[in-house]
Amino acid sequence: MRSSGGEKFVYGLCAVLFALTVLVLYAPILVNALLSVVPRKAGSLHWAEAGAGAYLELFGNVDLMQSLFASVVVAVSASILSSVIAIVMALYLDSRFAFGRRAIETLIYLPFIMPSMITGLALLIYFTALKVPLSLVTVTLGHTIFVLAIAYRLTSVRLTNLSPSLREASRDLGANGWQTFRHVIFPHLQPAILSGVLFAAAISIDETLITLFLSGDRMTLPIRLWSMLRVGFTQEINALVTLVIAGTLVVALFGLRVWKKNGKLEL
Repeated sequence: MRSSGGEKFVYGLCAVLFALTVLVLYAPILVNALLSVVPRKAGSLHWAEAGAGAYLELFGNVDLMQSLFASVVVAVSASILSSVIAIVMALYLDSRFAFGRRAIETLIYLPFIMPSMITGLALLIYFTALKVPLSLVTVTLGHTIFVLAIAYRLTSVRLTNLSPSLREASRDLGANGWQTFRHVIFPHLQPAILSGVLFAAAISIDETLITLFLSGDRMTLPIRLWSMLRVGFTQEINALVTLVIAGTLVVALFGLRVWKKNGKLEL
């Protein structure tokens, strides 16, 4: 069946809009990556001076490496802690003894749905009222609360896809609750848990506003980058942004691949 002239026009318009959308979204990233290797002076690019010097200076910056290490520690800790809590909450809310499912899920999703500024300010008020000193510990707790929604959603969706007959068969064979979880439920949840850890880490390492409220005098990578931007854009900043974007993209794509390969993508 031939397409009419009107349909061709609509398809062409959609293609143009798609191309413009991709250009607007990804052109700044490509330009930033270009400026990280090609110096820009007096408004023009100096191709003859292109090189990886900015990246070498970046890795030689001790303060920056300490901030990167702090961000990695927070991201890993928050992602693991949120995944453990997500497993416990998913198992409880999936059981027949669950009470207040909708209310509990609302509390889990609320910090992620609210603006990061509101979440960070609320946590700052809470920790200040309890006289808890601001440090990487408070940042980790804040990030855990923030990314818990991601870990819980992936885990709960995967858990609902588990056939009840598998649990019944495990009990019929004499397995107790722990053995059923260890040999039946946990292996089934592993892809979702791994994906949740990766997605949570990718979100945590880039989180700025919550970190800004809860970090105290400790600097993570986003805060260090924010302070560097105050003196203007440099080639070192372009290199740092390029590495952060590349690292986040790799982690997110790997997590998505694990989830799509081992579980249904039903978010």
